[in-house]
Parts: sequence; structure tokens; C-alpha cells
Amino acid sequence: MANKAALEGGPDDLRDRIVEAAPPGEDLKVAHRGGYEHFRSTSRTQDGPEGRLPVYEWWERTEIAE
Repeated sequence: MANKAALEGGPDDLRDRIVEAAPPGEDLKVAHRGGYEHFRSTSRTQDGPEGRLPVYEWWERTEIAE
């Protein structure tokens, strides 16, 4: 199974809360509604159907530059 991560926080309408994990030391960036939601790794994990996953929490949104 690919390395997955659980997302916490951010917009309520963010579709996927289990996503491909970022490489160690990098933040996750998820395209959403014309911008990007940024998530940072935490020291926490979450158990679920996919197994134990690292938790990334939302910390900012940026707009896509045109």
C-alpha cells in the first residue's frame, strides 16, 4: 500500500481526508477551490481502515497565481 496520511482541519468541504503522504520533512499541498490547502506533519497518528496513519494538520491556504 502507498504511504498515506490523514488530514485534519482546513475547509469543511475538502473531499479527501486520506491522501498520499508527503516525503519526510515536507508539507502536504492539496489543490482545492482555485487554491491550495497546506498541511504540516504532526507527531500524532490516527487508526482507521487503512491502518495507522500520520496526521497532518491544516495551517494555511494560498491562491493559485495567474
